[in-house]
Amino acid sequence: MSPLTRLSAQKHIFLTRHLSSSTASSKLHDIYCFKPPPSLSPEKPQTSNNNNNNKKKQKPEYRPPSSLETNKKPLCSDLPFDFRFSYTESSPDVRPIGLREPKYSPFGPGRLDRTWTGVCAPAVDLKVKSVDDGVGEEGLDLEEKRMVMREKIQGKPLTKAEGKILVDKCQRNKTKKQINLGRDGLTHNMLNDIHNHWKHDEAVRVKCMGVPTVDMKNVCTQLEDKTFGKIIHRHCGLLVLYRGRNYHPRNRPVIPLMLWKPHEPVYPRLIKTTIDGLSIEETKEMRKRGLAVPALTKLSRNGYYGSLVPMVRDAFLVSELVRIDCQGLDRSDSKKIGCKLRDLVPCILVTFDKEQIVVWRGKDYKPPEDEDEQFFADRQPFDDPQSDMDCIKEKLSSDETRFQPE
Repeated sequence: MSPLTRLSAQKHIFLTRHLSSSTASSKLHDIYCFKPPPSLSPEKPQTSNNNNNNKKKQKPEYRPPSSLETNKKPLCSDLPFDFRFSYTESSPDVRPIGLREPKYSPFGPGRLDRTWTGVCAPAVDLKVKSVDDGVGEEGLDLEEKRMVMREKIQGKPLTKAEGKILVDKCQRNKTKKQINLGRDGLTHNMLNDIHNHWKHDEAVRVKCMGVPTVDMKNVCTQLEDKTFGKIIHRHCGLLVLYRGRNYHPRNRPVIPLMLWKPHEPVYPRLIKTTIDGLSIEETKEMRKRGLAVPALTKLSRNGYYGSLVPMVRDAFLVSELVRIDCQGLDRSDSKKIGCKLRDLVPCILVTFDKEQIVVWRGKDYKPPEDEDEQFFADRQPFDDPQSDMDCIKEKLSSDETRFQPE
């Protein structure tokens, strides 16, 4: 190797050593403003603070709302009737013989100021100190309160022309809004749906289907009693429910909602081992004959059964046993229909075997005398004779003033 190449190599090594040992206080930095790169400087850069500042703050974890939180005050409702899951399919006169579950309130724990008895949430406190405290008087007061509230909301009755306008607005070709009333009947949460419809419209269309249509009189009575409205038109299972002249959405009642469907309590058996007044052999023979009788009618699923009770009554004039074909219906629905027939016709239930309802008229059967008063016609348009007379009187008075000679 030549001496020149050795000298240049030594100078290169000297410069690299000098640069590696230089610091911020070196002469190179003072003269040339030279700042060594981070890889050559002995001190490590402090970047931990910058990373911490760039990190986003973590959001708290989502916590879904729970009905078990009892921090809120319980709702207080002034509605003067007992809260039930279904107002048409349960009767306060029939007492159950047991409960299928503990008395858990379907409104949620601590969400309502009423106690749940397993069947209903009564408006009157059941904790009475003595028998003479007047429970019956409180029941009468609630009934009077319902009547006063309904009269206050309804106000002056509608005229025939106003009723026709509201009915025409609720037809199927005008609006698709309606409330479906199915196998459970008029439920408690359905009251809130009706008031939500009344917030925008004066009347709402209600379509009744299935088991509740056996007793349409009860359906119409409960609708008017629990909503304080008025039915202004009925055609088979289609109803038009009017909210009232003095109704205002801001003054609607407080209706607490049920969070789940409570289990039905245990009621006595509908069909006993032997029919009253008959022996075991006679009961078996009657059940065989009942299943062999020609069917009176076949019930369709979610159909209209409003004419079923008159049909059974007419059939009892000719035959002592009547069979109704219920193929395709749930067994619980057929039992509910049989229970309604037993109370409305009246009759004796024989069997529910093979998806059939067999009823017997009894030994001393007499057709009821108040048949016309107990049932509605299939079609009931709005008609108020008093308002019609007022319209006629106003028209006559206007005609007299028009043709009166000057």
